[in-house]
Amino acid sequence: MTAAEDSPTWPLDKLNALRLGRRLVTEVASSGPGRRAFIDVRPVATGADADARGQGWARSDRGRAFELTHWEYDADRVDGFDYDIGAVLVRSMTVTDEAHLMVALETWNLRPERFLHPWQTGDPR
Repeated sequence: MTAAEDSPTWPLDKLNALRLGRRLVTEVASSGPGRRAFIDVRPVATGADADARGQGWARSDRGRAFELTHWEYDADRVDGFDYDIGAVLVRSMTVTDEAHLMVALETWNLRPERFLHPWQTGDPR
């Protein structure tokens, strides 16, 4: 197996979701008991995205920038309205494109296949 074959890649459905401007999430280890932590990848929206949304469609863009955010929450509040009470932004990063997103994920010790659509996770946002 070559290094290229072993390098992580996005599952096609998740890559398409990102290119269409949709957020993906993964749950990660928290700092301690009673806490839950999530990292999300949020495509950065542009004026062209707003124009497309105004016309009723989603624009695909292979050149999108992305924001990664790592939030930690009080586990008892995750399912409630006040999930943001006690929430802590652990770290965040903005990257310019898909290649830099892969570098950031590697830096954060994450693999693309761990990410899910938000409704498939316990992420409160």
